[in-house]
Amino acid sequence: MKKYLFILVCLVAMTACDKGRKYFPKDSEMEEQTIEFVRFDNDLFNVNPTSITDDIRILYDKYPIFMPLWVEDILGIPAADTTYLAQVLPQFLSDTLYGFKKTNAREQEVFADISNIQSSINQAFTRIHWLYPEMEMPTIYMFVSGFNAPIYFYEDIIGIGADMYLGSDYEYYNRVVYDYQKQTMRPECIPVDIVSAYLFRNIPYTATKIRLLDQMIYRGKVMYLTSLLFPQVADYEVMGYSEEQWDWCIEHEQAIWHLVMDKRDLFKTESLVLTSYLNDGPFTSEVSQDAPGRLGIWLGWRIVESYMEHNETITLQELMAEPDAQKILEESYYKP
Repeated sequence: MKKYLFILVCLVAMTACDKGRKYFPKDSEMEEQTIEFVRFDNDLFNVNPTSITDDIRILYDKYPIFMPLWVEDILGIPAADTTYLAQVLPQFLSDTLYGFKKTNAREQEVFADISNIQSSINQAFTRIHWLYPEMEMPTIYMFVSGFNAPIYFYEDIIGIGADMYLGSDYEYYNRVVYDYQKQTMRPECIPVDIVSAYLFRNIPYTATKIRLLDQMIYRGKVMYLTSLLFPQVADYEVMGYSEEQWDWCIEHEQAIWHLVMDKRDLFKTESLVLTSYLNDGPFTSEVSQDAPGRLGIWLGWRIVESYMEHNETITLQELMAEPDAQKILEESYYKP
């Protein structure tokens, strides 16, 4: 019995590791991408209140693009108003009312070594570069946001609000986020969040309609591709679900699909319907209070997965470029 159990475990592990292998050559046959990580956060923490004016000037000199962006978009201060910044910045870094001082210390501890995060992101962008060699590879800046922004984009810059990934049990999150949001506020969620956001930004929505079906399929395509870029990450983690939430969806998949079809929600365009199915939340109200949020994206992913299983000659590039959600649905033969 133990022998058969061992074989089963090995087969499951091999399947997870081989996820997406049919679409990519061996790692050694792809041009490895090394994404630059800039530790803006570390330099920020080294600011000395006694030499604040000089230290601010040093930050502007070292980060002529990112520093003004951070000041204006995160702190909400005009970038040119360095006098006011000199008053606000020490408070931002040492505030105890909102826990910023403790948060900043926790951030330095959690992200003292980011080699695992870098390795995972490099692997994903190596695969992206193989699929889309024309896409510009980003530079990633780590910063602190005051619980304001997990991911930030500007041209080829991706910013990581590291204080939004300190662990789901971090005490100060109780003050600033809902419970359902905490499970994705962990360091290991950063690679998937960065890559999926990058794909949404660089692979445009090309459908001519804004029905729920079109939104589901577009977002489902991005999540499907993201899962293939992270072969060692479980699908429920890619989705931002707990394992229990993913299992609930699988167990109730047929009932969910029948409900969606009976209500003809696929063809609706009302914002309330789209929001219920696609936006983050404690549950998907159009389905059930037991259904996790963003259930429409999960359904879109399942349809896309079925489509690719039934159309083995379709490449990933062709999938992502296909604007016709109705065609993907029909040719997926999706019948849970």
